[in-house]
Amino acid sequence: MNILIVEDQRRLAEALAAILTEAGYHVDTVFDGRDGLDYALMGSYDAIVLDVMLPKLDGFEVIRELRKSSGESHDVPVIMLTARDTLRDKITGLDAGADDYLTKPFQPAELLARIRALTRRKATLIIDTITVGNTTLDLQLATLEVDEKKESNGDTKAGESARLTVNLSHREFEVCRLLMSNARQTISKAKLLTAVWGMATDADENSVEAYISFLRKKLRYIGSNLQIQTHRMMGYRLVVAETPTLEDLHDEDIDEGIDTEIAAGKCVNAEDVSSNNPNDNNPSDNNPSDNNPNDNNPSKDPAC
Repeated sequence: MNILIVEDQRRLAEALAAILTEAGYHVDTVFDGRDGLDYALMGSYDAIVLDVMLPKLDGFEVIRELRKSSGESHDVPVIMLTARDTLRDKITGLDAGADDYLTKPFQPAELLARIRALTRRKATLIIDTITVGNTTLDLQLATLEVDEKKESNGDTKAGESARLTVNLSHREFEVCRLLMSNARQTISKAKLLTAVWGMATDADENSVEAYISFLRKKLRYIGSNLQIQTHRMMGYRLVVAETPTLEDLHDEDIDEGIDTEIAAGKCVNAEDVSSNNPNDNNPSDNNPSDNNPNDNNPSKDPAC
């Protein structure tokens, strides 16, 4: 399970991370309210441990903004962990949208028990897929599927349906999930980079561009009506569109340029290099210029 810790006292944040990691959780840690909200909106967390007295945005505002959001993070369980121990503070936090409120000092065993309780409740509702337009992302299998019987508005065409499916590598899946969970919203390269690669990565924004290129190719391959639009100086936006715009055609030209750079070895911080063949699982095939749309060897994903 994935836990987000939002705590400005770094020593305490590190101690919390150690406690949760030892208990078997995967932990991300941020140190101010603005980053906390961004991570919460962009990430896929099973619970959030949230302080109140935070720089940039206090914990009450973070939870209010989170509950107003429309993405998958809207209902993530939140436990407030704070020195603010008055009855008024507790009521404010719970009314703002927190699921639990624990005051400092605290016992680690109690915090873990409360997190287990919160995640048990969330487990009663399991979302297996995200559907936008005619395209469905399977969250368990990490696949994209198009049902050609579906119109962009979800209505059904007359006649037989044809399902086209493509596999996604780990990072392709994470980028795609973030875009589909926040459809029609612009997501910056910086947010994608930190959400998918993490804060400690050596990768840069070239990594994001490469994976956006891979995803566009896979969406086109399965006949998806989704388009990843580039908004200059802002980021990327996933939209449903029946016909390509001039902007989309320009993005395709950029994708070809990225492929050329990858093939030429200009992809920086590369762990490995993936071809553009969405369903090829042959680990011995490392030809980055392969344009067969069925290659998807997860072991060949670039970190660049």
